Formats: sequence, structure tokens, C-alpha cells
Amino acid sequence: MEQKNRNLDILKEFHLLYIEDDLSLLKNSTEILQDFVKTVHSVSNTKDALEVLQKNRVDVIISDILLEEDNGIEFIKRIRKEFNNFTPVILTTAYTDTNYLLESIKLKVENYIVKPINIKELLNTIHDTVLPMMQKKEIKRSYNVIKTISVICDSKQIEIIKFIVNNLDKNNIFDFSYADIMEKIDISKPTLVKIFKALIDKGILVKLQRSKYLFDENRLDYLNFGEKSE
Repeated sequence: MEQKNRNLDILKEFHLLYIEDDLSLLKNSTEILQDFVKTVHSVSNTKDALEVLQKNRVDVIISDILLEEDNGIEFIKRIRKEFNNFTPVILTTAYTDTNYLLESIKLKVENYIVKPINIKELLNTIHDTVLPMMQKKEIKRSYNVIKTISVICDSKQIEIIKFIVNNLDKNNIFDFSYADIMEKIDISKPTLVKIFKALIDKGILVKLQRSKYLFDENRLDYLNFGEKSE
């Protein structure tokens, strides 16, 4: 696996189920994973793993293939067939058997790590597994914000903001006079001035010269996220 840098901070929101019958490896890996993720449910067999799945939130399953009393692949098959559980899976094994690889592909397993486990590789693999989940969550959150704005804001305000964003040049410069905008949109000048003043006061628009403004994306990010974290 390519060892590029990932932002492992995103792992702090996620809950793992870790199945490994080598108790020493289970203990050591769990202690490390606990520093990066929200929760690690560590078990040595599939019976306990099934109980964890039935009682707890689990975002990712990490499972050895050859367990003492069971087979990790067969366990994944079972929970998907009998419990309709399609939690993302990372398989670990000391062997690179082609049959296991083929079974993993059929089950759409997210990744396959060969032992001895490299912790950096494992963390990067978990990151790559949860990243699409995080992105999907962020898209949904943004969509909900947009929907909420459309409900509580005046339609003309939304129309003006869309016009500004859609007419930025490659340097994020908006170069339209009030008269230019009023030719495109049916809006009074006092209302238009009020909207621009609000955007300027927030630092989202920075006036460069007459009828020319910089749209500050960084300021927009700060208003959405920075102030909330202070």
C-alpha cells in the first residue's frame, strides 16, 4: 500500500470491531488503535464478535481470516446473509492464498492486510475505508445547510449569493456593479446594498475597488467551522 500521509484525526469519530485470536497481537494492536479511534471492541472469536455487532455501533470490522475456531471470511458471509450487515471489512492474514483473495473480492472487502501487521499500514487502511463515509456525511450536512437556508432566507438573498458565486473569475474576483446586477436580477438597489454590506461586514466579500470584490473562501470556511470550535 502506498504510504502517503493521511489525516488520521478523522478516525476519532469511528468505532471498530477487531477480531484476532492471537491474544498478544490483539492486546498490542488494540492499545495503539485506542489512541486513534473512538472505540475498539476487541474479541478473539466470532461468537463474541456477533454479540458486539448486535449491541453496539460498529463502523469498521477488522478480522483475521484463520481464527482458532472459525474463519473470518465465513463470518462475514454469515452476518451479511443472515443479519443484512454490510459494515466495511478489513481482513488480516498470515497467508496470501489466492482463494482468500477471490473470496474477499466477492464479498467486496475493503482491504486485505498480510501479517505481520504494520500499524501505519493498518491505520492508513482504516482511514481509506472510513473516508468515503465521512465525505458522504459532510455532503449530506452541507445539503441540509443549503436546504435550511432556502427555508429561512429571503429568496432574493439566495439569488444574489448564487449570482455572485457563479460569476467569480479564476481568482475569485467578482466584477459587477449594482447596475449590472439589477439588469440581471429584479431587485431594488437598497436591498442589494444591504446584502453586499452584510457580506462585506462578515469578511466574505472584500472590496478591492469600485464594483470589484474578492470572494474570500477561507473566511467562509472560518465562519462555518472556525468560530464553532473556539
